[in-house]
Amino acid sequence: MLCHEDLVAQPLRSAAERFRADGVVSSALVEVLMRRRRVSALLLDKSLASMRRAIGAFNAMDDDGRASTVLLHLQHAAEMLLKAGLSEKRVKVFDSRSGRSIGFERCLSLASEHLSVTADQAGTLRTIDALRDDEQHWLGEISEELLFVHVRASIQVLDDLMKRVFGEGLADNLPDRALPITTAPLEDFDILVDRQYRQIADLLQRGRRRTPEARALVRGLLALEGHAAEDVRVSERDVNRIVKGVRDGKVVEDVFPRLRSVTTNTTGSGVNVTVRFVKKGGAPVTFVSADDPARAAAVREVDLQRKYHRSANELADAVGLSRNKATALRRYLGIDEDKNCRHVFEFGSQKIVRYSDNAYRRMKEALDEGVDMADVWAKYGWGGRGRKSPNP
Repeated sequence: MLCHEDLVAQPLRSAAERFRADGVVSSALVEVLMRRRRVSALLLDKSLASMRRAIGAFNAMDDDGRASTVLLHLQHAAEMLLKAGLSEKRVKVFDSRSGRSIGFERCLSLASEHLSVTADQAGTLRTIDALRDDEQHWLGEISEELLFVHVRASIQVLDDLMKRVFGEGLADNLPDRALPITTAPLEDFDILVDRQYRQIADLLQRGRRRTPEARALVRGLLALEGHAAEDVRVSERDVNRIVKGVRDGKVVEDVFPRLRSVTTNTTGSGVNVTVRFVKKGGAPVTFVSADDPARAAAVREVDLQRKYHRSANELADAVGLSRNKATALRRYLGIDEDKNCRHVFEFGSQKIVRYSDNAYRRMKEALDEGVDMADVWAKYGWGGRGRKSPNP
């Protein structure tokens, strides 16, 4: 009978033995694999197992429960890989108050800090989580083409993350023929969204009696807003608002303005196709509560405390600056004037300033691009408190 030490070391040994057998890596890399943290190896093994299940279900001939199986396993694969990477970097993945492992959203936030996950990559994984949430807890529906581009884009994100953190990719663990494939021609994201929107409008026509199916498709499009928003939670009030907008004859740009800020970059073909979601410029949008009856076409903003969850000190620690230098950099970048970066919570007479992950990303990108902190401090430090930011 295997002891605990054998069980936790088994994924490491199997990976090392596979690489030795393939003869594709040096003995030094095999030793690195053997030194990998055991918890990380177990989590990575779970991620790969779920990834195989998701891809197998996507390529299967049986349509019963296919989308549910794909999304459930793909989201699990993403969460396990994020936690494997964080564990490998020795980042805490347990909540100190509850004693339970952190959720998917917190994983993404930490991965942006410690695993170099970009905003576009986080948006792709966040969308998969939102689609899975609807699929698991209620009704959600997206077209086959939209499902494929999201599955394929997610696989690409996970492959990039594996290579960056563990030095091995999906090609080292899965054959090329096992990747998600489709016989349908790949079209632009905007076209796919337009097509599903027209389908919703058709189902909502008077006398069709297909409102439940239309609402499931609405939930699917709302989940796609994860590409452009940090916190996407689809509620019945959101769906009601969208249904009202569609029935009032609103066009897709008015009802789903966030989706117009997203596009796809697709290269290659067949099993070698690569899909990446990227943000593009879009029209300004208005944020309203989900149940605002007057603004059927506006974008809802939910749970602000989840979005703006960092204090000024936590933000400084995250980017690796002292409190004072972080304040100077915030002034230089205009962080405190950006509503997507800063929010003031008012509780009676008390006002609490909090920052979002957007603030972290802007500051981190500035530092990574080599911003001259000496110059920033000279202009916006102690002597520059009253000066306005060049980027208000």
